[in-house]
Order: sequence, then C-alpha cells, then structure tokens
Amino acid sequence: MPIFARPSAILSLALLAIGSVSLATGARAEPQRTALVQPPQVIAQPAQASATEAARSAPTVRPAIPRRALARLPRLAGLISQGQAIRIVAFGSSSTEGSGASSPATTYPAQLQRDLAARLGTMGSVHSSVTVLNRGKGGDDSEAMARRLERDVLADKPDLVIWQTGSNDPMSGVSVERFAELTRAGILAMRATGADVVLMDQQWCKKLSTTDGAEAYGAALHAIATELNVPVIRRNAMMRAWAAQGLLSPTQMIGPDGLHMTDAGYDRLARAATAQLLANAGLPQDASTQN
Repeated sequence: MPIFARPSAILSLALLAIGSVSLATGARAEPQRTALVQPPQVIAQPAQASATEAARSAPTVRPAIPRRALARLPRLAGLISQGQAIRIVAFGSSSTEGSGASSPATTYPAQLQRDLAARLGTMGSVHSSVTVLNRGKGGDDSEAMARRLERDVLADKPDLVIWQTGSNDPMSGVSVERFAELTRAGILAMRATGADVVLMDQQWCKKLSTTDGAEAYGAALHAIATELNVPVIRRNAMMRAWAAQGLLSPTQMIGPDGLHMTDAGYDRLARAATAQLLANAGLPQDASTQN
C-alpha cells in the first residue's frame, strides 16, 4: 500500500528522504531527567470521587516520558512578532474532531482558537488573528491520516500543524513500526512546506490502558519527536497530573465510553496547548510546559 494516495512532488521527496530510516534509528534515548509527572503507584482521586468510582475508572500507570530541551516553532514565532495572521490545522482522529464534546464550540480546536487569540491580545499582538481548522476524523489511524494528509493538511497551507495521533493504531492493528514510518514521513512532508509541526500524544483513558501494547505507540511518538526536534503536547502526562492534583477526576476528563474526552477535558487541553505553543514560540512560558 502506498503511504499517500496521490503524493505531491514535495511529499514524494520527503518519503524518499526518510525511506531508509528505521524506528531503531529514531528511538535514540536521551539521558534520564526529571519527568514532567512522577506518577505514584496509585493515582490520587479527588475527594468527591468514591473509592468504587476510582477503582472502576482509573487507568493503569505507565512510566512517564523524560523531559527534553524545549523545541522551537520558528514560523509561529515570526508571525507573532510581525503581527501577522496565523493559520493552524488541527489534524488527528476523534479527539481532534471532538467526539464526546457537547457541541462544535467545545472541541479542543475551537477552544484553542479562542484561547490563543485571547492570549495574544493580552500580550499586545492585536494584529495576530488566529484561525484553527479542524481536520480531525473519528476512527482514523496513521494509515488513514496518511491517505488524506495532502488533501486535508498540505492543501490548506498552514503555518502550524498540531498532529494528534497514536490512539487508534493499537486498536486497529497498525504495527508500531508502520506507525513510526508514517509519522516520520508525515512530519517531514509538513515541514517541507515551511509549516511548524507539533505532535499530541495519547489521551490517558481506560480504553487504551486495557489495550495490549498501546503504550508502545506513545513511546514511538516521543522517540520520533526527539529525533526530529518536534514539540509534543504531552496530553497523557497532563491528564495524569490533573487527576493527581484533584483538578479533574478520570470520569470528569473522559466520557462513559472510556475513550473520548469531555467538555471539561477539552477545555483544559486547549488551555494547555495554548501555553505550549506560546512557550515553543519563545514567549513567556507556563511553568508546567515541557516537551
């Protein structure tokens, strides 16, 4: 199966350039540093959550991904400094499309557009208008996203792509090696157009924690991000932190299906993504923002 349906010249060059690179090459380990979240053996539940609810809803714990140096978003930084319009494509699956949200206005891309525009306004960037295009499609794995990359992302000529991926692949049977190949190829194709790229990792949820091998896809995503110096919105670690700090319980972040986020979860995700983007653009950094 070809990686992309009708590859453009840019995409073909990107794929050719990375075709011989294996996952093993991309997974060079960095020295161990203090993790963003040091999850305890048992995640603390908010006072209002009962012991029964906690036992039923809390996902299992996995090792945290080490921190690394903050990657930069040079195109975004330049547009902000010049007060120019910013065009963002939110690319991904159901978490991006907004499954579990009560309305299109409460999806994370819609809230990100409002939050980022508001933050830039308070910082004096009054001419930096923000448009976030929602290109999420529920159920998509990396194979499906690769087939629509040119049509749904590259054709929009974005300044920045936020790519949420890795949640459906362990459930649809895409191998970790194939996921890594397609993720690396997609990043290079996006960057070849001049766009900045940010990855978003898996949600912390019961459905994925009970799927064998799901954590390997998150590890592969972070290995590729380290290899290519791509910022990552660490959704999994952030959600663990929100629960541990009593900000949101697992059932307040994730709906009854055990997979899709709620309005409250999407709200916190959008605010965290806004802080992440501004930090990666070299603007005042939120204390919790790390790659």
